[in-house]
Amino acid sequence: MVQSYLRHGPTQAFGLVCSPSSNSVYDDRIAYVPALEDVLVWDVKKGQMLAMWHETGHRAEVTCIQRSPRKDTFAVGYADGSIRLWSASTGTVTTTLNGHKKMVTALAFDDAGTRLASGSQDTDLIIWDIIAEAGLFRLRGHRDQITAIRFINAPSAVQPSTSTASSPGYILTGSKDTFLKLWDLSTQHCIQTLVSHRAEVWSMDLDKEQKVVFTGSGEGELRAWRLDQEALAEGLKETETGQLTKMIQPITTLPLSSSHRVSQISFHPTLPYLAVQSHDRSVELFRIRTEEEVRKKQARRRKRAKEKKEKHSGKGKDKNGEEGDADMDENKGIELVDLFTPYLVVRASGKIRSFDFPTSESSLKGNTQLFVALSSNALEVYNIPPPTKSKEETSEATRMYSLDLPGHRTDVRTLSLSSDDMLLASASNGSVKIWNMKTTACIRTLDCGYAICSTFLPGDRQVAVGTKSGDIFIYDLASSSLVETIQAHTATVWSMQVRSDGMALVTGSADKDVKFWEFEEKESTGVDAQGPKLVTLVHVRTLKMTDDVLSVRYSPNRKLVAVSLLDSTVKVFYEDSLKFFLSLYGHKLPVLSMDISDDSKLIVTCSADKNVKIWGLDFGDCHKSIFAHDESVMQVAFEKKSHYFWSVGKDKMLKYWDGDKFENIQKLEGHHGEIWTLAVSHFGNFVVTGSHDKSIRVWEKLDEPLFLEEERERELEGLYESGIAESMNREDGPIGSGAADGGEAPTQAEATAVLKQTTETLMAGERIIEALDLADAERAAFREYEEAKASLSPEEAEKLPPPARNAVLAAYDVTPEAWVLRVVDKIPNTALQDALLVLPFGKVVSLMNYLNMWAQKEWNIILVSRIMFFLLKTHHHQIVANRIMRTTLMSLRKHLRFVLQRQKQTIGYNLAALQFIQRRNDTERTAQFYEEEGMDEEKVRAKIAEGKKRKRVSIKA
Repeated sequence: MVQSYLRHGPTQAFGLVCSPSSNSVYDDRIAYVPALEDVLVWDVKKGQMLAMWHETGHRAEVTCIQRSPRKDTFAVGYADGSIRLWSASTGTVTTTLNGHKKMVTALAFDDAGTRLASGSQDTDLIIWDIIAEAGLFRLRGHRDQITAIRFINAPSAVQPSTSTASSPGYILTGSKDTFLKLWDLSTQHCIQTLVSHRAEVWSMDLDKEQKVVFTGSGEGELRAWRLDQEALAEGLKETETGQLTKMIQPITTLPLSSSHRVSQISFHPTLPYLAVQSHDRSVELFRIRTEEEVRKKQARRRKRAKEKKEKHSGKGKDKNGEEGDADMDENKGIELVDLFTPYLVVRASGKIRSFDFPTSESSLKGNTQLFVALSSNALEVYNIPPPTKSKEETSEATRMYSLDLPGHRTDVRTLSLSSDDMLLASASNGSVKIWNMKTTACIRTLDCGYAICSTFLPGDRQVAVGTKSGDIFIYDLASSSLVETIQAHTATVWSMQVRSDGMALVTGSADKDVKFWEFEEKESTGVDAQGPKLVTLVHVRTLKMTDDVLSVRYSPNRKLVAVSLLDSTVKVFYEDSLKFFLSLYGHKLPVLSMDISDDSKLIVTCSADKNVKIWGLDFGDCHKSIFAHDESVMQVAFEKKSHYFWSVGKDKMLKYWDGDKFENIQKLEGHHGEIWTLAVSHFGNFVVTGSHDKSIRVWEKLDEPLFLEEERERELEGLYESGIAESMNREDGPIGSGAADGGEAPTQAEATAVLKQTTETLMAGERIIEALDLADAERAAFREYEEAKASLSPEEAEKLPPPARNAVLAAYDVTPEAWVLRVVDKIPNTALQDALLVLPFGKVVSLMNYLNMWAQKEWNIILVSRIMFFLLKTHHHQIVANRIMRTTLMSLRKHLRFVLQRQKQTIGYNLAALQFIQRRNDTERTAQFYEEEGMDEEKVRAKIAEGKKRKRVSIKA
């Protein structure tokens, strides 16, 4: 009988407000923020999570979020190079776009929201068609990660309305290679490259008129550039000197208050503000003045200067000189530095990851908001007041909302569960949080020092926390207060555990002491005096060790105490007399954690040497040494009433082991940072882990059985498939990266197709091949049957039985060609081209025959056209050299042209009808106005164009 185990699966991650992996988007109270692999939607005012955008099975981190002009759609880029389009109203993925090999670093939509540009760490820029759900083309030229993308609308002169160019317009990109590139989308080429800064270009933004570009560098420099719209309208031309016209020209450098990296530049969507983040904790705001304001200011300045001079020198002296100065000042033009004046600095409470202005106009009487996402797992919103005329009042930004309670500011260092598994205590440097395990809501937040270990005290009313300073804090949960501070040790308290009978506690510290404590009840004071009594610790004994104590554990039968030391050994003592019993040595580096099984037979130890060792407690013999993790193993814990145990490590993995057979049962991935701690349920039905990524994750035991052989096969299959996909995606390094294997790197085209094989597209290709094989076999069998019937006399032909239909086709009751269409139709648009690339040429010939049949029967003509054009483009050389396809192609051309002509006529007819209805509607409305108000035609048309907007009128009492 093969032994089966129960599978564990992730249920949810909590404790996250926002992660520092990506930018955030804000829309008047509602914030869309990254939370590792998910996107969270928060109502910042209420501090309430409205939605979590989670795709099952997808583990790559969110690296970029961009909102489409079509408000409901969001483009989210991930660390694995994929882009998902999410619908905000339903919280589901509408499309997955795969094209990049490394993480997506920049996203931008065009004004209509129909095209998306994505830049990546693999240096490629890809333009996607959102409607067709396919990549239009890939642009190569940058030599390092693309950091910023902006669409530039084509001036009307360059694109006549009859233009057949696929994608009019321009794109501006900034990259870490210090270059700024301007791309023409109609020719798919770079038309200007600027060496913009001496260091990496980290950020860029365009003003609303698309005339001024600001770029920020790693050296803290903010530069302004002029975008020449006339030059763009004329296109590339040679000047008299024989040089090409420059579309972008440098203007000036704007002074900033700090010289740190300029990590983000943003114009306010409606108000005249420019925000620049160059310091870790602050955002600098510039006010954009109008030319009129600047002229007034200059006039005032001239007037003041004149008055000063007159005061200093006697009247009538040096008059000519003064007039000359004044004239010079008048003739001086308005510079860009005069238009952008520093307004105020917003200082946040922590390191800023990104900021955003609200997209909709705020109704705060001229005020605006600035949303800030912090790297420390918190969100803040600041109120920016309008400029004041008086000099006395200086404008200050005030914090309106702060969202930080549902998560820790620093790494989660320790977790402990209450005896009924209802409450979870998590602690970090600065705070202890109590969570309700059913709702995963944070119900208490308590201040503390740098927490290292924690445990619930008997009765689950109090939590004890050991800190780096050597103190033990005891908190009462009912009153949310610190009840007692015990100065237990003089150095870090590394470990503490309550004895299985709930009568005593042991602590181990870096001061080389193991201290034993007993519980004593004391009267509770204050408001809760009538309630149950509080528990306090009384020091009973001390065991002096030769080295720092890293972990201490009682055996569940209360006979032994195990102590792990910095010298990589574990010493076991009798609990009652503290006499030495065993020494366990074998680890090469310090033992960081250990645990003893419920029957007190096994002890498992884990170490910084990446090994887990299983020992017998009777004789101290090492049963097995397992190389468990790729990094230090941070903690181990036995499951209750079994010899199965869990281990977590700095390699971000949680692993489940069988301590009797020394087998790895399951590997669980999910965390994005080293895992510091774990807590196992007292009933054995779940495990909780806490990590450097500030998330707390619950892994629940499912009813699904797990067989080790199947698990290993699945792992190998996954490796094999990803290996095939990688080998098919192999290309030489990016332009300028040198040779791939010591030889010369082949030159690559600047614009190429967008293709990327994944395991999904490989499987989709295999499904098409299987469907073609099945349909071809079925058609061949019936063809033979018809031929056999034709060769027989009519009487014998009637007696000949038809061949048995394929079981699949019979079950669905479809013809072979309908079955192939059904399979192809189910493949997502985004994966279709990559799936067709998998087909060998023999299958392409076969598929062309089916395309002809579908065109003849007028089935899904859009799909037929897409597949046909792609196959012809991809296999052009072979098709031209192959005579077999001539008849199929001629037939296909005839049928497809006929069907497309008919569809064109139908659409034209419908369009004409709709235009007629619109004209008639306009006429009726005009006539209606004439009857109502007796206005002339021009006024009526103006009123219709206005759309009868309701205006607010302020009525004074």
